[in-house]
Amino acid sequence: MTPLYLASGSPRRRELLTQIGIPFTVVSASIDETPLPGEQAGAYVERLARGKAAAGLALLTASGTREPLAVLGADTAVVLDGRILGKPVDRDDALAMLAALSGREHEVLTAVAVTDGQHTESLCITSRVSFNPISESRAQTYWASGEPCDKAGAYAIQGLGAVFVQGLQGSYSGVVGLPVAETAELLARFGIPCWQGVPGVV
Repeated sequence: MTPLYLASGSPRRRELLTQIGIPFTVVSASIDETPLPGEQAGAYVERLARGKAAAGLALLTASGTREPLAVLGADTAVVLDGRILGKPVDRDDALAMLAALSGREHEVLTAVAVTDGQHTESLCITSRVSFNPISESRAQTYWASGEPCDKAGAYAIQGLGAVFVQGLQGSYSGVVGLPVAETAELLARFGIPCWQGVPGVV
């Protein structure tokens, strides 16, 4: 069975892969995540997902790995009025993001890419999330929790930020950081099935 490497430091993505029974090894691969001038959100997240997968493969190849393998890269962006909201740079940035998202609907785009060195496949999933109004005091309290610091759009739907969510259309796991149904199908095409190690499943 083809071994999988995850080119991501995200604990959410690690948890989601583990949840669907896919073993993996983390490879640390960092790339420049600056959007290109005029780049659309879908193209941006897919470019980064493919770039992370390629960077992970390059690290493994440079270390002398010769076995057949696959590397998964992923990226998530929160998009409001066509503007990409990345991770907040500081408290004021996070509060401004939460104020902009308050009482409105936004998109969450997550791209997944897999490469084995011979070919690369990628996909991008779009979900729509509606927020309840967020008071300034609640936003400040949320920032003080520490949760928004490293989250696109300054919130985590799987954490304390769930209280802001009024509705969701699309993939919940995609908003968290990895659309599991689509990822499982993509990995299967690389010889990596889900539910590995599950009793009764071959």
